Amino acid sequence: MSRRPRLEVAEVVRNYDQAYRERYRPSPAQSRVLRAITQCRTGVLGGHVQACDHCGERQISYNSCRNRHCPKCQGSQTARWLEAQQPHLLPVPYFHVVFTLPQALAPLALQNPRVVYGLLFRAVSRTLLEVAANPRHLGATIGFLAVLHTWGQTLTHHPHLHCVVPAGGLSPDGSRWVSSSPHFFLPVRVLSRLFRGKFLALLREAFESGRLRFHGALKPLANRSAFLGLVSKARGTEWVVYAKRPFGGPRTVLKYLARYTHRVAISNHRLQSMEGGQVSFCYKDYARGRRPRSMRLEATEFIRRFLLHALPKGFVRIRRYGLLANAQCAERLALCRKLLVGLKDRDPIEDPSTEITSYEPEGYRCPSCEMGIMRRLHGPISWAVLRPRPPPRPVSS
Repeated sequence: MSRRPRLEVAEVVRNYDQAYRERYRPSPAQSRVLRAITQCRTGVLGGHVQACDHCGERQISYNSCRNRHCPKCQGSQTARWLEAQQPHLLPVPYFHVVFTLPQALAPLALQNPRVVYGLLFRAVSRTLLEVAANPRHLGATIGFLAVLHTWGQTLTHHPHLHCVVPAGGLSPDGSRWVSSSPHFFLPVRVLSRLFRGKFLALLREAFESGRLRFHGALKPLANRSAFLGLVSKARGTEWVVYAKRPFGGPRTVLKYLARYTHRVAISNHRLQSMEGGQVSFCYKDYARGRRPRSMRLEATEFIRRFLLHALPKGFVRIRRYGLLANAQCAERLALCRKLLVGLKDRDPIEDPSTEITSYEPEGYRCPSCEMGIMRRLHGPISWAVLRPRPPPRPVSS
C-alpha cells in the first residue's frame, strides 16, 4: 500500500494559478484541467465517510474529479480498464512498438491537437496493418492497442504512440494463425519510412482542406509554399520507430499496460519540493542510461509544461485496431483462440480468458493506527453538509 505523496500538483496550482494566468492565457480545455485538479478531493465535489477496518477510526473522504489529466484520479480508472481488457488478450507473446512524431512537426500538434493527434493515430494504424499484411513480412491481419503520450520525462512536448501488438495474426482466409518470429516482429526501417510517408500525406491533405490553423510563431506556415517547405524538410529526416523486445504472455502485458494507458504527464510521487516560487521533481535521464536526476523549474513554467498535455475534450487517446477493433472483435478473438489451441510447436502461455478477476477499490492506510485500511461506509455527502457553517446572526433586541 503506497503512502500519500508529500507534495501534489494541485498544491502547486493552488499556490501559483494566479501568477500563471498573469503570464499565460490558458485555453478553455486547460482551464477545465486547472479547475478540476484544484477541486479534486475537496468539499466542493462532496464526499463520503470512511472507517478503518482495524481501529474503527472514521473520517470524511472527499470525492475525486475524475479528470483524465488529474494525477490523483488514475489508479481506480486504470484497474477498471485493465479488467475490461483481459478478454481482448491472446495467449501469445506481445511486442511493444513506439512511433514518435518528429520535433519539427510537434508545434503543429500544440496548435491543432485534435487534427494532428488524429492523423498520428491514422498513420500509425495504417502503417502497422499494411506492413503486417504484406506476405514479405508477416502476411496476416493483426490486432493492436495504441496509446497516445505527449510528454517526455521533463514535461516537454514529445508526442508518440505506444502500440502493444500480439506476435502474429490471422491468415487472409482466416483459416490459420500466422506466428511472427519470437525475437522479431516487423522491420523497423520499413515501418519508419511508411509511417513518414503516410503521416506527411495526411498532413498535407489536412492543410489543403483548411483543417489546420496557424498563429503566433507558426503563422508564416499558413502560406502554402512555407508549409510545403516544412513537409519537404520532414521528409528528408529519419523518423524514430522503436520496437522493444517481446515480453511474455497476457499477465505481463497487463502489468505493462498499467504503466502506459492512464498515465498523466507527471505523478505526484515525482514531485520533491515547492519553495521560493520554484518546483523540483525527479526524472529519468534516458540519454544517460535512465539515470535518476532532479530538475527545478519556476512554478509558472511547471504549470505551463503540465498543461501542454491537456487533450481536447472527448479526444480518445486509447484505441484498438485490426482484430481488436470493436466490430466483430469477440468473434475474431474466439477464432484466434481456437486456432492457437491446435497450433503445434508453440510454447504454452496462460490463457487470459480464465484469469479474469473482479476489481475492488483500493483504500489507503489508516492515519491513526497505521495498521488498518480505510474503507468506504456510506455516502454521498453533499457540499452543503461539508462546507463550514456561517456564524450565527446577531439577535436583535
